[in-house]
Formats: sequence, C-alpha cells, structure tokens
Amino acid sequence: MRRTIRVTLLIVISLLALPYAVAPLYRSGHPVSTLMMWRELSGAPMSRQWVDFAAIAPALPRTVIASEDAKFCSHHGIDWDSLRDVIDDAEDGEVTRGGSTITQQVAKNLFLWPGRSVVRKALEIPLALWIDLVLPKQRVLEIYLNIAEWGPGGQFGAEEGSRYAFGRSAGALTAREAALMASILPNPVKRSARKPGPGVRRLAGTYMVRARADELKSCWRENRGS
Repeated sequence: MRRTIRVTLLIVISLLALPYAVAPLYRSGHPVSTLMMWRELSGAPMSRQWVDFAAIAPALPRTVIASEDAKFCSHHGIDWDSLRDVIDDAEDGEVTRGGSTITQQVAKNLFLWPGRSVVRKALEIPLALWIDLVLPKQRVLEIYLNIAEWGPGGQFGAEEGSRYAFGRSAGALTAREAALMASILPNPVKRSARKPGPGVRRLAGTYMVRARADELKSCWRENRGS
C-alpha cells in the first residue's frame, strides 16, 4: 500500500514538474497547444502554420496587447491588480472578466486545459511566473500568436486566422483587420472577424484607439527590444 502511494506521488510530482522542465526549451521551435493536440488525436479539424514574430504585421501583436493584456511589458507573468479584481467579482457573484494575462494564457494553452477551474488557476499562476522568467517577452507573445484559436473550424495561430478571415497572410494585415482579429480572441467560435457583428466592430475600434496610446507605444518599444 505504501509503495503504491509513493509511486502515485512520484507520478503526480513528475507531471507537475514536467512543464517547468519543458518551458525553457520553448525559447525556440514551434510548440503546439494541448487543445491542438487533442483535436488532432480526436480527428477534429485543426490547422496551424507557424509564422515568426518578425513576419507578423506589427499592428497585430500591438493590438492584441491592447485587448488582452495592457500591462504585458511591465508585469512578470501575472497582473496582480486584475487578479484581485477577478477575486472581488467572484466574491460578489460576478464573472464579468477573465483577468488572465497573455503569459497565463500561454501557460494554460501549452500545458493545462481550457475552462474555468480553481485547480487549473492554481497551477497556471506559478507556471506563468516561471515562463516569464525563462522566456523573453517577445517569445511569449510569438508563441501566443501562434497557438491562439482564431477561427470556428480549428484555425490556430495568426497565419491561419488571417487567411481564414481576410484571405491574406498575417504579415499583410491592416490595423483595422488586426483589431478585428484581436476582438474575437475570447471566443472565435461565436465571434467572427470574417463577418464581424456590431459588437466586434465596436471592440475593434476601441482596441485601435488603445493600441495608439502613448503608454502602449512605450510598452511596444520595450517588447520589441526584449
């Protein structure tokens, strides 16, 4: 009985430690998300064409930061202020925002599972701190742009999302098209950059304004140099 418990604990500890060992290796290569792997294994449609950060139109990462994580360049994987707001909302019975940083979403997409879960969040937070420590900011953003789900038919990554929505490469996106893509990131199945509704168009306009703000321009310069 004791031996079984020890073996079980060893397996659990090894599984928990594995992402921390693997994350530094992602300084290069073309990592895939757990959702991408699951779709492949289950036979569901899945397409992704990796595109290097330098080949992506600058408007897209800049607008994604504006929409998903305005403090991306200044925090260390976790936006503690946003996290406290989420906790306060939960205590009040509200679930109006996600509060996850881009780094947290990378941690979740690469190593964990989707959906709302206290257990997943508890695993995600220290892992995001570790990823921020071992990977440059630009690399974290590059991975995110290449593993995010960007279409209703299993289109993953900026290249596939751009080609699906606009019939062109991610390197040829206009500022407006980039903002539309950023606007659907929370739910690319229900929201569409290809045929945007009023809500998506309104969000896109907001994100374009944010992307041009002075503080984001400063963040962007820091990110490009990381």
